[in-house]
Amino acid sequence: MVYVLGGWQSDFARSYAREGLEIGDAFAEALNHGLQAAQLDPSDIQSGHVGNFVGELFCGQGQLGGFFAQTDKGFDGMPTMRHEAACASGSLAILAAMAEIEAGHYDVSCVLGLEYMRNVPGQRAAEYLGAAGYTGHEFQDATYLWPRAFSDIGEAYQERFGLKYEHLGRIAEINYANGRRNPNAQTRKWQFTDASFTADDEANPVIEGLIRRQDCGQVTDGAAVIFLASEKGAAEYAAKRGMSLDDLPRIKGWGHTGAPISLKAKLDASAGGGFMFPHVKKAGEDARRRAGLQDVWDVDVVETHDCFTTTEYMAIEHLGLTAAGEAWKAVEDGTIDFDGTLPFNPSGGLIGLGHPVGATGVRMVLDGAKQVTGTAGDYQVEGAKNVQTLNIGGSTTTTVSFVVGR
Repeated sequence: MVYVLGGWQSDFARSYAREGLEIGDAFAEALNHGLQAAQLDPSDIQSGHVGNFVGELFCGQGQLGGFFAQTDKGFDGMPTMRHEAACASGSLAILAAMAEIEAGHYDVSCVLGLEYMRNVPGQRAAEYLGAAGYTGHEFQDATYLWPRAFSDIGEAYQERFGLKYEHLGRIAEINYANGRRNPNAQTRKWQFTDASFTADDEANPVIEGLIRRQDCGQVTDGAAVIFLASEKGAAEYAAKRGMSLDDLPRIKGWGHTGAPISLKAKLDASAGGGFMFPHVKKAGEDARRRAGLQDVWDVDVVETHDCFTTTEYMAIEHLGLTAAGEAWKAVEDGTIDFDGTLPFNPSGGLIGLGHPVGATGVRMVLDGAKQVTGTAGDYQVEGAKNVQTLNIGGSTTTTVSFVVGR
């Protein structure tokens, strides 16, 4: 059993470049605030893991594990690793830390995800982020690669089952509304009209294909950090603070699957079938099975990957809320609303809160820990006991799911 001792996330509305900060400054800020929030010292941490996708492209900076000791000499000599799987980089960092803890190597580990991405024009950012696709082999005619890729997913779904834009628009509307509840959300002060979530070319212009402006997750500077512990490490931590193990959130289950880097290869593999991405479905099922949950209705909250509205639409089915081709039902009947039967992205998700790529998987688990300990503030879902995350890298090339509970 792996426990979450606490953590911290930055304000996703910030621009590090405008503040004159470098990526190392952002790392140090997150690490120091995280230690303070969790009431830990550098001497308490035995290993460090970093989730980051494009530090080399946006900042020319790799070797990010070196920023632990650069931040505080107390980390000198501590083993560190950096992990990359596009938008799932943070989740892989968590999996690696968990594996070390479960193997008995360490009792307390730090996982820090961060991205510095608002220092270049939008077109260049899109080109850099395109490195998660099959470079030179797909979407070469696209102006914006990822909107195009997830438009293609929507169009493939449309051919199989049918798809109405009003359902995508409603997903966006929910996530932006949830983001207004979150004091760290990039879009918390953004203003919209009723037309903003419709197929109105002026209020909601087309970016690529089916994808319109409000369908897109945000390019975001940001960081999130969590501290993971073995049962022994968690018991010692709790005892020092007059707590019990039952007071601490834990990662109860996980799922991790991979697929070809090419989107076409993935779509061809499921052609003629029901679910478009069976490996995504498997990751979610594996996480619940390991957590001892029967199905998705044993989950109280979902923090899912909504890099685009088509991604969340897909997740509704692949997590088991509906049969293949019927995600629209969970949108229309309010199931995924903040006050619905199974709220999706009360944090605001990637659309409402923001998407610092390497930090997103870490942020999801941190929000899961907040929900099950009743500390999520204005976006707290009442009575949340189990939270499932679904974090996707590339065009579902890497998929990771966790169940966080108490």
